[in-house]
Amino acid sequence: MSTESRAGVRPPSGAPDASPSDASAAVTVRFWAGARAAAGAETTTVHAATLGDLRVALVDWRPALAPVLEVSSVLIDGRTTSDPATALDATMSVEVLPPFAGG
Repeated sequence: MSTESRAGVRPPSGAPDASPSDASAAVTVRFWAGARAAAGAETTTVHAATLGDLRVALVDWRPALAPVLEVSSVLIDGRTTSDPATALDATMSVEVLPPFAGG
């Protein structure tokens, strides 16, 4: 089975790795609650230029994240965004928060 995906070749560690371009950055993503369960990890690093690229790379890495990402909030530097054109850089904090119940 090939490790090639739409988003690029994954490194041996299994972390998602979109094909790095001049505009892409290594972005660390933190998962919370159900997103963490679907990812099977607390964090991962993705090479992506935009939020749209990041979503593609994450789903290629862990297909179980697809339905979770559809309903989750994505926070970039503490602000919610859903615009796939949002530019990313390595200094940004990216977090995936699925809906949750409780007080």
